Amino acid sequence: MVNITGPMVKDLRDKTGAGIMDCKTALAESNGNMEDAMDWLRKKGITKAAKKAGRAAAEGLVGVATGGHVAALVEVNAETDFVARNDEFKDFVKTAAKLALEEEGDLDKLLSRSMGEASVQQTLTELVAKIGENMSVRRTIMLAVNPGVVAAYVHNPSSPELGKIGVLVALKSTADKDKLNTLGRQIAMHVAAASPLALSPAHLDPAVVAKEREIQTEIARQSGRPENVIEKMLEGRMRKFYEESVLVSQVFLGPGSDGKLTVEKVVEAAAKEMGAPISIEGFVRFQVGEGIEKTESDFADEVAKMSGTKS
Repeated sequence: MVNITGPMVKDLRDKTGAGIMDCKTALAESNGNMEDAMDWLRKKGITKAAKKAGRAAAEGLVGVATGGHVAALVEVNAETDFVARNDEFKDFVKTAAKLALEEEGDLDKLLSRSMGEASVQQTLTELVAKIGENMSVRRTIMLAVNPGVVAAYVHNPSSPELGKIGVLVALKSTADKDKLNTLGRQIAMHVAAASPLALSPAHLDPAVVAKEREIQTEIARQSGRPENVIEKMLEGRMRKFYEESVLVSQVFLGPGSDGKLTVEKVVEAAAKEMGAPISIEGFVRFQVGEGIEKTESDFADEVAKMSGTKS
């Protein structure tokens, strides 16, 4: 039997909003596995969604570099937000993003690429030694489309090329590039806010769909209704899941939105206005630290340890 600790219960409560006793029971039923406990709570109807925002704890910056029909993102992590505001760190991320574009979003090639008199990795190592805080180039990606544009958007920017969230949207079309870029940026802003899981239902991870179907089936069965009714309920629940999770099916959050038009309909209207077909070929969203666990510690305890007053 796994020992269910207070921090484990607090972590689950922070992620789900469920009560303390419910969280403790969920962890006990799941043998201490956090993901299984979150699913257990959802199946019981105690929480509506597995909230994982608390896992995005690492600091740093996302850098973006654009080149018309191509663009790249790079995420560079640091331990504290103080370092993320350091000018040398910012310059490093900006340069890394430009090099990532040249290396077509290949992380290994980026790290070995020359940056001044040393490689990107060596330059970062020297920066770590100078600033005294651990840093890493975590990931990079490039999108390309031709004909068309790859539009970029940086949320909460510390400069036009740097921020906590970076988004790229590739639009394939022969329409006017300036108009396409405006549309692409509006969709990128939507992606930053709505955080879709995939471009279309066909692009969703089958494992994610299967897991959601399992959870929604369990919730529907708690109604006690016949299986044929449950199947109808499940169809509606999965349709709602797609509407919330898939970019083209999401209600557009950009300028001029009436709260009804989907992203797909917005693109169709823009294509008609510009006089040329437009298709979203892909998108990518980087948020600093997403999916990275950060160990929490008691500040007073850390001070005591540093001062030598606590062993």
